Amino acid sequence: MIAGFARTLGMVALMAAAIAVPVSEASAKEPLAKTLFGAAKLPAALPAKSFGFYSKGCFQGGVAIATDGPTWQAMRLSRNRRWGHPTMINLIEKLSRDAVADGWPGLLVGDISQPRGGPMLTGHASHQIGLDADIWLTKMPSKTLSATERENMSAISVIKSKGLTVDEKIWTPEHARLLKRAASYPEVERILVHPGIKKKLCETVTGDRKWLRKVRPFWGHDYHFHIRIGCQPGSSGCKAQDPTPSSEGCDDSLAWWFTEEPWRPATGPAQPKARDVMTMASLPKECRAVLAADSPKSELAVTIGGNGTAMAAAAPMPEPAPVQAAASSVTSALSAFAPTPETQIPMPRPRPRQ
Repeated sequence: MIAGFARTLGMVALMAAAIAVPVSEASAKEPLAKTLFGAAKLPAALPAKSFGFYSKGCFQGGVAIATDGPTWQAMRLSRNRRWGHPTMINLIEKLSRDAVADGWPGLLVGDISQPRGGPMLTGHASHQIGLDADIWLTKMPSKTLSATERENMSAISVIKSKGLTVDEKIWTPEHARLLKRAASYPEVERILVHPGIKKKLCETVTGDRKWLRKVRPFWGHDYHFHIRIGCQPGSSGCKAQDPTPSSEGCDDSLAWWFTEEPWRPATGPAQPKARDVMTMASLPKECRAVLAADSPKSELAVTIGGNGTAMAAAAPMPEPAPVQAAASSVTSALSAFAPTPETQIPMPRPRPRQ
């Protein structure tokens, strides 16, 4: 238990350190980075590269996934967050095709990144370097959604209301197959899900379980899952995350999430969010050039298009490679395999303050 708690707190501390920004910058004359990056409507017309870390950086050479494809529909179009590194956009398109072949009716694609990445005006702390994407856990309807429906339609949580385990009336084997398919790609390093989803997978997955090591429990992520791919070739300025543990993660590190500790309200004075104080001085120096770079001639020229046509020059996705073998974990007495008692601990929507 203590080891699992320490590992999780260590991960949170690392993320907090990565996005830490002196509050004094808020009073600087330089505008906030979120304002500058949020105003960019098109990507930087340069070779695809990511700079910095997932929660403190930017990227150039981005492409957009089309609003509609044969096996996906993009949501929340007004946010203009359909952009990513070409490898990420191609991966989403491939996942959508493979998922349909597996029995999922199509992807509803959530936020990826802004056209040039960087901190966002609202929402995510990460998604800044074109290597993160949110996929809804709601199945794509058979009809094409209108722009208004895409703005107002709510994703469906797969977790019980005020609980920490999956709602068996909503969760299906198809959800598990979708996550397994996403984890099967060698480019994918992590998939973030609600702890209750991870617990369900630990309890029910049979056969090959090596892919479970990529599925990591985290706050929120009850109505979508978060795909993160690694730094791509040619992006020497991209800061990688530590590798995921070799175990399945169905041990005391998961059991910790089913104690009161992770859900206790934050104490002390509220701290400003990093995006509300972060200026360009906090980001990699390359991000200034990314902001200043010319745009492509049109959005269409840099869009991975509907009907499976890539209108932007992007490398084809390789075939999935076998996931490296992982050591089997030893289940402790606090294992997530044990029945989870009814709890009154509320499930928070926002991530607790750091």
